[in-house]
Amino acid sequence: MAKRDYYETLGVSTDVSEGDLKKAYRRLAMKCHPDRNPGDAEAEAKFKELSEAYEVLSDPEKRAAYDRYGHEAFEGGMGGPGGGFHGGGASFSDIFGDVFGDIFGGAGPGGGRSSVQRGSDLRYTLDLTLEEAVFGIEKTIRVPRLTECDTCAGSGAKPGSSPKTCQTCNGQGQVRMQQGFFAIQQTCPRCHGQGQVVTDPCGDCRGQGRKEETKTLSVKIPAGVDTGDRVRLSGEGEAGVNGGPAGDLYVQVNVKEHRIFTRDGKDLYCEVPISFTDAALGGELEVPTLDGRVKLKVPDGTQTGKLFRVRAKGVKPVRGGAQGDLLCRVMVETPVNLTSKQRELLEELHQTLNHKTHAPKRDGWFDSVKSFFDEMKF
Repeated sequence: MAKRDYYETLGVSTDVSEGDLKKAYRRLAMKCHPDRNPGDAEAEAKFKELSEAYEVLSDPEKRAAYDRYGHEAFEGGMGGPGGGFHGGGASFSDIFGDVFGDIFGGAGPGGGRSSVQRGSDLRYTLDLTLEEAVFGIEKTIRVPRLTECDTCAGSGAKPGSSPKTCQTCNGQGQVRMQQGFFAIQQTCPRCHGQGQVVTDPCGDCRGQGRKEETKTLSVKIPAGVDTGDRVRLSGEGEAGVNGGPAGDLYVQVNVKEHRIFTRDGKDLYCEVPISFTDAALGGELEVPTLDGRVKLKVPDGTQTGKLFRVRAKGVKPVRGGAQGDLLCRVMVETPVNLTSKQRELLEELHQTLNHKTHAPKRDGWFDSVKSFFDEMKF
């Protein structure tokens, strides 16, 4: 009989992460483990099937072979899972203890917890003007962070002394509590999982092995970034614990509002006010861009809200691609503070205008309004 797909057996997708794969296996294995289902042949067979699938998918090399060849990768002399699979030997207490170990931050049965820990990642929000974001810039920032103490070299112990093995957990960082069937591991309350205690602390860092300082860094912002983009500075986060590697610093970009332009992806928008006469008679306007001025030709009879596109005057995307455009929306201004002569001229113009000829949208709009009210039921 053909074997079930390993991913289907564990109920996961083909791109499942190592952590999610492990969680899925534990959840299913606990339900059908023979220790919990004595005499149940179906549960035992299911458990063997789960264990076989997990053994293959949890091993990067075996998983790669399975993804490429399927079950044939372990047939016909190519070697079975684990070089001879026997249905998995993990006991229920192993699986159960491992679950509680994760909950309480511990390791599996018989395994100690490493006191070496990677430092935390940090985030710094950097405000940029639109010009800086579009063209790129190099900025100097000051970041408060925890760094390794120079006095004790990160050990937390006073120079000339060293941390001692924790007597509560015997250096394991975990304590195990057995109560009948259940065995639970949790972080040692004395050393807090480090496996060591500092009896004579360093005076500069007070036994922490790290101290706070503010570091000045230079960060290069590439052209085309937008709000929400991040620049990673590797190793510029907080210092690790007990010699662990430092975390990373993520500089998150926030682009401030511009007084003229608004940005939508790689395109820029701006509003251009034009006079009543320019809109009616047409003409040529000078409009701003981020790298100078350009001429914009406005045809006669231009209406307010009309969009004019200026090619390749937008933003060059940071991840590549064609440069965006500048879209100018004209806004027709109604004349104000008219003199008596200007008012007289406008009234004379008004008398000569024919709304059917000079305002072609007017009749259509009023017809739509009339139909709207006629169709309403009161």
